[in-house]
Amino acid sequence: MTTWKERLGDRIPAELGREIDIYETQMELRKQGKVPEKVFAETRLRRGMYGQRYDNGQRHDGVAVRPLEFPRPWTKGPDTVWDAPGMLRIKIPMGRMTADQLDEMSDLAQEHADDILHVTTRQDIQLHFVHMDDGPALMRRLASVGITTREACGNSVRNICACQFTGVCKDEAFDVTPYAEACTYFLLGHKDIQDFGRKFKIAFSGCKEHACGLANFHCIGVIGVTREIDGERVRGFEFLVGGGLGAVPRQAKLFDDFLPPEELLPMCQAVSRVFARLGEKDNRSRARVKFLVQKLGIDEFRKLVLEERAKLPHDERWTAFLDDLHKTDETPVKPGSQLADDAIAAAGDDFAQWLATNTRPQKQDGYVAATVRCPLGDITSDQGRKLADMARRYTGDTMCCTVEQNIVFRWVSKGDLPAFYAELAAIGLGGAGASTLSDITSCPGTDTCKLGISASRGLAAELEDRLGARLSTMDDGVKKLRLKTSGCFNSCGQHHVADIGMLGVARSVNGRRVSHFQLVVGGEWANNAGSYGLQVGAFPSKRIPEVVDRLTAHWVEEREDGETFQAFIKRIGKKSVRSLLDDLKHVPTYEEDPDFYVDWGDAREYTVEDKGVGECAGEVVSFASFGLHEAEREAFEAQLHLEAGDAVKAAKTAYRAMLSAAQSLVRIWNIDVTNDTDDIYNQFKTRLIDSKLFFDKYAKGKFAAYLTKTYTNPPTDDVDGEAAHRLIEETNLFIEASHSAYERIQNQSTAVAEPAKPSQITKSLNIL
Repeated sequence: MTTWKERLGDRIPAELGREIDIYETQMELRKQGKVPEKVFAETRLRRGMYGQRYDNGQRHDGVAVRPLEFPRPWTKGPDTVWDAPGMLRIKIPMGRMTADQLDEMSDLAQEHADDILHVTTRQDIQLHFVHMDDGPALMRRLASVGITTREACGNSVRNICACQFTGVCKDEAFDVTPYAEACTYFLLGHKDIQDFGRKFKIAFSGCKEHACGLANFHCIGVIGVTREIDGERVRGFEFLVGGGLGAVPRQAKLFDDFLPPEELLPMCQAVSRVFARLGEKDNRSRARVKFLVQKLGIDEFRKLVLEERAKLPHDERWTAFLDDLHKTDETPVKPGSQLADDAIAAAGDDFAQWLATNTRPQKQDGYVAATVRCPLGDITSDQGRKLADMARRYTGDTMCCTVEQNIVFRWVSKGDLPAFYAELAAIGLGGAGASTLSDITSCPGTDTCKLGISASRGLAAELEDRLGARLSTMDDGVKKLRLKTSGCFNSCGQHHVADIGMLGVARSVNGRRVSHFQLVVGGEWANNAGSYGLQVGAFPSKRIPEVVDRLTAHWVEEREDGETFQAFIKRIGKKSVRSLLDDLKHVPTYEEDPDFYVDWGDAREYTVEDKGVGECAGEVVSFASFGLHEAEREAFEAQLHLEAGDAVKAAKTAYRAMLSAAQSLVRIWNIDVTNDTDDIYNQFKTRLIDSKLFFDKYAKGKFAAYLTKTYTNPPTDDVDGEAAHRLIEETNLFIEASHSAYERIQNQSTAVAEPAKPSQITKSLNIL
């Protein structure tokens, strides 16, 4: 039987083939025990191969995924990363893919995965439930159609994003595609990006006002701009650095307001070298560029990068691509045409609604860009092959994955739209409502992600069904809102920049754990993700649809003429929002409604039954719970102060909330801890950090940093709004981690047979 390497032969580019050969050798050495797992893990990540959660896989239709359903079963069981199902992330630069590429990926999904192609928020394609052993074969087949998975994951430059409408957008300064492509292949495998402490993300946008490029939350954001210089319109870029979402988001800082095109690639290289040299390597939670920019300040960071740029040896690739900026131009399959009103009427109401929400006129007359809604970012293999066939007939190789997990067809001739839509509807992809409230971005959550806390995809599916059913009668303003969900703090679902965002958390209610989502409001999707929202409070997962309905209805009833949702939230204040929704925080007892104790799309209980609580634990539970809720109250008060423009008071209140949470945990041991900062910190370090009862990777270092004066302690009177915003986010992380630590103590304290001394409790908990 011939191998794929033999069958594909010279269809695989020599450089890509050599890389895959090397990876296959590394796999074999790992199997022989000659390469440590820690070393190989980074190797496979840099080839796009992830380990994934295997105990809770859910298809988008709610059917449980089991490894034995797939073509390649796991014969040894999921006892190791090697034998557990994995995920292959396929790097699609700027989201642009050809019909042949989509065909090949569809075949791979059917033969090696769960028959699903998943579009990500970085314009990639992911295949889930693939076998690690199959990696090289998949990589070779992808290479044969011009795709590499290199540096799709790991501590590297991830897939470079770009606006899906660049080149056809009426509002853009110019088409940024050739610049984004040049940056992609210049940095791919570059020696200066191999020593990062964490991932590095870059995005391009052709204009400032729209959100398609999302430049403001990237390590490097590049926005096309033009200037009049000596009577000539000249191209350049706003060059931004240090943005990022994650657990604590930061907006990018302006590095240069007009970077010449010939300086784009060397400047990206210089930023990479400074990050590789000075970026955090040990503490991964602070190993992104945004933390380095924050630490140094934008002026010092700019100075270091310019010094690095000055000493870079010349590279002809910096400017070679400028000789042919039309290399990436697209050629439509059909001439442009118009769509008559009677043709719209003849196609029916469903088509008319799809036309209104899923198409966008191009700057080229007679053409539109048509968005294919992919529910939860998923399409099947059969749907993928059909889309590839449609591309060949209607548009050519102009398909583009979007950051909102859909697929855009550019260069659809307007006259073809009824037929184009009919074919989409026939394969189940004719859904209207693209980029509306019912088109929800979601991370994998507990379906396949090891970090997932709550079922973000399950919630998104429920909301899409409910909201989609009302789309035709929905208020026009509500339609335009963005709703995004993440299964944890990491913001893979981009909840920070949504009008209404959700992030998964867990709460203990009556001795059982209940899935919750923190509500985030006030984010700005426009202006390249212009600003971030803040948390209002945690609500039971099963109440989130009602939260959305009540919040949007309140806006419709109370908004002023022309008032945006973001402006409305700012005007009424988060205190008012919290008051509006406060009753929805209630969780009925298990006996009253067991459905609250099961997450969306999952048939199992979210938590196990409480095993019982001893008298000592029962007494301290009440106090600790009270203290943590008091800390939440203070954190929310901090948001109100920030909203009112008092950054200093906001920062000091957030700082106090962090202390309150720590103090409430320390007092579990009946320690009469004072309000003195040093006393609280010393007791917290001894009782919780050193004993490893508190080990949250996001939050553990933050409290220590503040309390050991790495940060100003307490915040001083010259703190600004950005610093206060950041401290509030970090405080919320710390409080969530405190809830988790408290639940560990509560769950384990039943091992104590009688009231015990603190040292006995610590010993009996035995938490690693």
